[in-house]
Amino acid sequence: MAVVARFEVEYTRFLDPQGEATQALPPFALDPAALLPLYRAMTQARLFDSKAIALQRTGKIGTFASALGQEAIGIGVASAMRAEDVLVPSYRDHAAQLLRGVTMAESLLYWGGDERGSDFSVPRQDFPICVPIATQVCHAAGCAYAFKLRNEPRVAVCILGDGGTSKGDFYEALNLAAVWQAPLLVVVNNNQWAISVPRAMQSAAPTLAQKAIAVGIDGCQVDGNDVVAVRHLAQQAIAKARAGGGPSLIEAISYRLGDHTTADDATRYRDPAEVEPQWAFEPIRRLRNYLLRLNAWSATQEEALVKECSEAVNAAVEAYLATPPPTTADMFDHLYAALPATLQGQRETALHFAPHDGGSHG
Repeated sequence: MAVVARFEVEYTRFLDPQGEATQALPPFALDPAALLPLYRAMTQARLFDSKAIALQRTGKIGTFASALGQEAIGIGVASAMRAEDVLVPSYRDHAAQLLRGVTMAESLLYWGGDERGSDFSVPRQDFPICVPIATQVCHAAGCAYAFKLRNEPRVAVCILGDGGTSKGDFYEALNLAAVWQAPLLVVVNNNQWAISVPRAMQSAAPTLAQKAIAVGIDGCQVDGNDVVAVRHLAQQAIAKARAGGGPSLIEAISYRLGDHTTADDATRYRDPAEVEPQWAFEPIRRLRNYLLRLNAWSATQEEALVKECSEAVNAAVEAYLATPPPTTADMFDHLYAALPATLQGQRETALHFAPHDGGSHG
């Protein structure tokens, strides 16, 4: 018998749960001051997250998917991207979106059921939030292939949850991206739960990263609560893709500290005693402990940062609440470049029975 191939999956961590460096940090993180923007971005994302949940509970937005405890994945990945790259997010990636330039008010508009929230003023070519599971991996693969066909030095970056790796869309997209050698990075946020289904019941594979092996691309694991490690591996994978080295898969190990969404009650299927120990691994405290240990952060700075971010979140909420609602005509006028005749009658009927909302009824 001959062995024709052997494989291994590497795991990377730079900061342990107590904020101690486990090995020499990558070049971008050697200056503690360079880590402060990442810390600020994670803090703002968490405060925004908390406010969004409060808005949903009071009926001011619809269902919202919290990223509590998973901020290092979005911030680490987005900080490794260039402006001209394209983010293809799932519904739990507002941390990455905010760092990419999506405003908090735009995000709230989307979660409030207003599609104008997907008309980003800054990252104009980033994809909107994808609610169907894993279909955005197909979109990302196609986007990356377009970059290759156009000889554009750009990379498509897709984020999905661990449950999405069980979908055919995930495998098909990875397989095509591998064959095409498309400039694609797929990041799996393994937060251990696909709604109520635990990781152990999703796949018998010891890692989700090894699913990259089946299609012939690089796959690795990273401590998803270590923003330094996430950024480092994302930076390497994006640089490789940009240079023509093809796609990569990163499995980021994290934990969903909250409910799946605000429409979920995780206590129905998950013992709170299981969740409590996971708070010791969360990413913000980890980076803060590291910065405190180096005397690069203080309680005074922390208080000022929380105040600044809270004010920014509150201002975004005010802007969102002050935005006039979409008109009845909008759902027709912005669906097609030219409205099909079959829908013209529906539009006229809707406007006839609609309240006078100030929209164009021409």
